Amino acid sequence: MKNFVQPGEILTLTAPVGDVVSGQAYQIGSLVVVATHDAEAGDPFEAFVGPGVITHAKAPSEAWAEGEKIYWDDSEGVFTTDDDTAANPLVGVSVAVVAGGAEDTTGTLRLDGVAR
Repeated sequence: MKNFVQPGEILTLTAPVGDVVSGQAYQIGSLVVVATHDAEAGDPFEAFVGPGVITHAKAPSEAWAEGEKIYWDDSEGVFTTDDDTAANPLVGVSVAVVAGGAEDTTGTLRLDGVAR
């Protein structure tokens, strides 16, 4: 196919103000992505957008059940079950794939790579 550019799980984007750190999630426009390497603001960086399973910081004191919808809280830099969609976009149709207790600081979730 002449117009194929690349698979869509990893995209090259521009690092936002404040730089990016490998393994951390960022909201770039309407995409929630995970940086695959460190980059300074304004530099290109590779970002995982999904679909796929990741572990990442989750909102404190939340217990996640398998199959629960997960949202991105950009102000706190964590994934959450808080469905305040005005502030926290649904991360596609992401779901917790491994139950996480309230004492856990990270959760396992599936990003679906859909922009919101």
